[in-house]
Amino acid sequence: DKSYTLSFLLVFFVLILFGPAHSINTLSSTESLTISSNRTLLSPGNVFELGFFKPGSSSRWYLGIWYKKLPDRTYVWVANRDDPLSNSIGTLKISNMNLVLLDHSNKSVWSTNLTRGNERSPVVAELLANGNFVTRYSNNNDASEFLWQSFDFPTDTLLPEMKLGYDLKKGLNRFLTSWKNSDDPSSGEISYQLDIQRGIPEFFLLKDGFRGYRNGPWNGVRFNGIPEDQNLSYMVYNFTDNSEEVAYTFLITDKNIYSRLIISNDEYLARLTLTPASWDWNLFWTSPEEPECDVYMTCGPYAYCDVNTSPVCNCIQGFKPLNVQQWDLRDGSGGCIRRTELSCSGDGFIRMKNMKLPDTTMATVDRSIGVKECEKRCLSDCNCTAFANADVRNGGTGCVIWTGKLDDIRNYFEDGQDLYVRLAAADLV
Repeated sequence: DKSYTLSFLLVFFVLILFGPAHSINTLSSTESLTISSNRTLLSPGNVFELGFFKPGSSSRWYLGIWYKKLPDRTYVWVANRDDPLSNSIGTLKISNMNLVLLDHSNKSVWSTNLTRGNERSPVVAELLANGNFVTRYSNNNDASEFLWQSFDFPTDTLLPEMKLGYDLKKGLNRFLTSWKNSDDPSSGEISYQLDIQRGIPEFFLLKDGFRGYRNGPWNGVRFNGIPEDQNLSYMVYNFTDNSEEVAYTFLITDKNIYSRLIISNDEYLARLTLTPASWDWNLFWTSPEEPECDVYMTCGPYAYCDVNTSPVCNCIQGFKPLNVQQWDLRDGSGGCIRRTELSCSGDGFIRMKNMKLPDTTMATVDRSIGVKECEKRCLSDCNCTAFANADVRNGGTGCVIWTGKLDDIRNYFEDGQDLYVRLAAADLV
C-alpha cells in the first residue's frame, strides 16, 4: 500500500529532522543554546520564552526570559545582567551540574555556581509554566529538590508564585533591583527589599542603599502603606513570617490575566496588569504614589504628612514644632516635641484614623492579644509611645507597640489604620 509506505516515510523523516523527542522547554546535559542557532526554550502554555537578546539600542547580548505572546518585548529576568556578552557569540550549556554561559573565547561569564554534589542522574534545565527557570536531576521533578532556580535570583520583576524576602533555611534574601535604563539591564541604583533585622518586617525602596520609601507593615490583607492594592477576586496576596521564611508572594487565579511587580530606575515600585482584551500593560498602582507624603521621613518625628494641608507636615495633637522657624519655612524634617512630658501614670491615648503606621524599626508585636490588652500593656510600659492592631481582619487583632519616637507617618483619605498615640492627661482635651 503506497499511502502506508508514504506515511511511514514521513514519520521517519520527521524523526530524523527533529532528532530524538525533546521537550521545547528543556535543555538536556548534552545540548546547548547558542546565539547563532536562534533556538529558545518555551514554557508549557507558551507564556514565557527564554533565549538570548539585545535590549534596545545595545550591542551587548544577554540571556533572559520574556513574555512570548506580547508584541512589545517585556523582559522578566536576566541571567548575566552585570556580565554581558560583548558580541554575538555565546553558548548556554550544562557542565558539572551547573548552567554556564560561555563567551566567544569559551570563558564563563555567568554560572549557577553550585558546588558539585553527587551526580545521581543527568542534570536538565527546564523553563516552567510560571516562568521559573530551574535545574534538576532528570529523574526528579519535585519542586522542593530543584538544584537551582531563577526565582531565587530576581532582577527587577516579581511574577506570580515568586517570593520576595528571606528563605531563612537557605540563607537567601530575594529582592528586586532596577535596570540601569531601558537599554541596559545591569543593576541600577534602586532596589526594593525586606528589612527583618529589627522590629516588624517591612519592605523599603532603597536608592544606593538609602531608604526612600517604606511600604508599611503587613496588616493581614496588604501592606499598610499601599492602600490602593484592593482585593481583586483573581489576585491573592500572601505574606509568610515564620522561622523558615519571611516572604511576600502573590497568585493570579485567572490564567488569562498577567500581572507583575516591577522596580523602576525612576524610583518607584509598580504593579502592572494585562488582560487578553488589551494586550497592553495597565498601570495598576505605583508606590510612592504621592511623593510629597510618601518620601521616607518627609515629616520628622511625631509629625504626620497630609496631602490636603498646607504645609503638608502637621504635629500630632499634643505636640508642637521642634524648630518653629524651620517649620514656618515649610521644612518639617525636624518634627515635633511634646507639649507636656508623659508622667507614666494618668496618661491616655488619642486615636488617629486612616494612618500609615509609623516605622516599625523600634516596634514589637504580639499576635495573641487584642486592642484592649494592647492598651493596658502600653500604659504599663513607661517607654511605650503608641499602639495599633497588627491585623485588620475580623475587626482587628494582635498588638503592635512602639517605644521611642514615631517616624514616617502619614494619613490617607480612606484605608490606613487606627493608631493610638500616648499623651499626657493635660494634652488629651
